[in-house]
Amino acid sequence: MKSPFILLFPAALILSACKLGPDFQLPGLTHSAKWKEATATATSPTRLPDAWWRLFNDSDLNQLTQRALQNNNDLAAAKARFDTARALVGLDRARLFPTLNLNGSDSTVRASQAGVAANLPPGVSIDLEQRRYRATFDLAYDPDLWGRNKRLLEASSATAAASEALLDSQRLGTASEVARQYFLLRGLDAQESVLNDTVKSRKDELEIQQSKTDAGLIDGLSTSRARTELELAHNDLSSIQRQRGSAEHALAVLCGAAPSDFSIPAKITASAMPTIRPGLPAEVLNRRPDVRAAEQTLRAASARIGVAKAAFYPNFNLTSGLGFESLDIKDFLNWENRVLSLGAGLAAPIFDGGSNRANYQAELSRYQEALAAYRQALLIALREVEDALVDLKGLTTSHAALSRALTSARDTKAIAQERFDKGLTSYLEVVDSDRSILQIRLTLSENDSQQRITLTALAKALGGGWSGKSVASRL
Repeated sequence: MKSPFILLFPAALILSACKLGPDFQLPGLTHSAKWKEATATATSPTRLPDAWWRLFNDSDLNQLTQRALQNNNDLAAAKARFDTARALVGLDRARLFPTLNLNGSDSTVRASQAGVAANLPPGVSIDLEQRRYRATFDLAYDPDLWGRNKRLLEASSATAAASEALLDSQRLGTASEVARQYFLLRGLDAQESVLNDTVKSRKDELEIQQSKTDAGLIDGLSTSRARTELELAHNDLSSIQRQRGSAEHALAVLCGAAPSDFSIPAKITASAMPTIRPGLPAEVLNRRPDVRAAEQTLRAASARIGVAKAAFYPNFNLTSGLGFESLDIKDFLNWENRVLSLGAGLAAPIFDGGSNRANYQAELSRYQEALAAYRQALLIALREVEDALVDLKGLTTSHAALSRALTSARDTKAIAQERFDKGLTSYLEVVDSDRSILQIRLTLSENDSQQRITLTALAKALGGGWSGKSVASRL
């Protein structure tokens, strides 16, 4: 006789194709087709390489970035989070398949003599102690009639994709921070070189003024003024060296090293500025890893709505068992000792105090939160590109103005020195003109490093390299 249980399998397979909840669709959002600050640079797209930092043609930067990508602890933690999320996908995928377990037991049972004898005819006795052997293959299957398990898998897959995108973002952030700190350090190297030149020239000037004072040609005012300017230069030099030390320590931590075991020799950066073109806003939004992460988080939130909705419906499960059971190990595998079980279970919510409805409303709210975060990620991405473009434009204009100002300041210094040598003016005019030259040279060095830092920010804002390969496969 065939069990009606067998008839449940085809029905379960048909119903398991159902999935409750919304099917994810990326919300349609409008954004500008061009950049507001596009005049700062060309708008035709240029494909950035994966190792975009190599565009600066600086071997020290290349080595530091590679070291950081291999040893940075924040990046290692992001990689571990991605591995965890990927493993959890396998956990949810397993829910879609039946489970098969082998269960075995060897038990001994002894009955009470008084209890057994009371139920037996006079003169009849039985063995009060029995040993029982049992082994079965037990099969269990959740047909997932309402798509709960499929939605769970959809959510965990999206979460893993978001984690991978965040790993991309962490890698991009690590590389850009290395470049930022490196160019800051090199800018300080350039300023230190300017101050060393200034200290040397002011020492020479102090010696000249001191010799004139000793010869009685001038009073001590000019000598005192020259000594003051020398010490101020020493103070500026000390400040620059302190800032450089902090930048070097930051690079050490980025590279996963202790500051005491890490040093970078001073060097003046002389490589040309690379050209980085932003392309179109839509292209940038497709490349940004943080935008991809926000999109996948939104997808996961949408899938969890279906999981919460499935809780309102009955849950079915199918079970079966096949094996052998015997009181004697010798005839354990005899066909007559076979055991078989077939079953179907149903659990339907009747009264839960409103917990399912509250959970469903919570998932709807989490979706709205994820949607707002996705929209915000788009706006931040566009803003960061615009910020970098306007900064580049302003820095370029400032550099040209500072170059012209330096030429004029040097002319002023030459005139002031000549007038002082002829006794037509005080030494104060020479000091003021010298200060102007120093300040402009320091600002020019800072402007140069800021342009490189801003180009780094632009590369990061554009999403770095976009070869399409998974970051996880590159690490």
